[in-house]
Amino acid sequence: MKPYRILLYYKYVHIDDPVRFAEEHLQFCKELGVKGRILVAEEGINGTISGTVEQTDTYMETLHNDPRFADMIFKIDEADDHAFKRISVRPRKELVTFRLEEDIDPNQLTGKYLKPKEFFEMMQRDDVLILDGRNDYEYDIGHFRNAIRPGVRSFREFPEWIRQNLSQYKDKKILTYCTGGIRCEKLSGFLLKEGFKEVYQLEGGIVTYGKDPEVKGQLFDGKCYVFDERISIPINQVEDVIVGKCHHCGKPEDRYINCAYDPCHLQHICCPECEEKFQGFCSEECMAQVVKS
Repeated sequence: MKPYRILLYYKYVHIDDPVRFAEEHLQFCKELGVKGRILVAEEGINGTISGTVEQTDTYMETLHNDPRFADMIFKIDEADDHAFKRISVRPRKELVTFRLEEDIDPNQLTGKYLKPKEFFEMMQRDDVLILDGRNDYEYDIGHFRNAIRPGVRSFREFPEWIRQNLSQYKDKKILTYCTGGIRCEKLSGFLLKEGFKEVYQLEGGIVTYGKDPEVKGQLFDGKCYVFDERISIPINQVEDVIVGKCHHCGKPEDRYINCAYDPCHLQHICCPECEEKFQGFCSEECMAQVVKS
């Protein structure tokens, strides 16, 4: 067992005063010593934190002792060190920014959950569409085989994109998935509200799928993008297929770096050779900006 853990979790449940909860929870996290990023809204909590085994045990026990989070599921990864530099707990209007005219409560409307093995089996049927519920840059480094690449840079772009690109498939079985499950809770509900007849979601997301002892991450090609210092993690335990391409030379690659020009800071897939050649810049234009200054 490694000395640190990374916890990924969420729960759609009513929180009366998210601002006060966020303030108190931040103090609790600081005293405990965990680091990470936590969002709190009236509709619930969504977080990723890192800490020692003892710290994360205490964190999970404390939240489970709160009746609102008693059945909350924590996805756990072992780690050699912290995956975050600091801790932030922030109140938000939404846990995932959808900005619908009429909000969707996943406790009232959401797609049917599929366990990893069920999802694996359904993916291989001819009468399904597999929809990646993440952003395009997450898809580019890894995705389920034959999944539709969303043409979105942020989650709030999904409604318009779906209406423009998927409306003709309302009689198809739609399989949705995302990193840990939280985005699909609302995405699948939105699809149902738009008139799609059969909508399913991968329970626990890609992270849970990769840990399933039966499926072993099969049919997921590339790596899964994560929002911490690891940037990406392996999922498929059976075969290693690289689907990403270097931003500069186009050769197969699955590592992201940020552009060395701070005003740009574009996160792009880059092979080690091109990182050295372009000195970490995403383009010659960005490199020239630094030379000028």
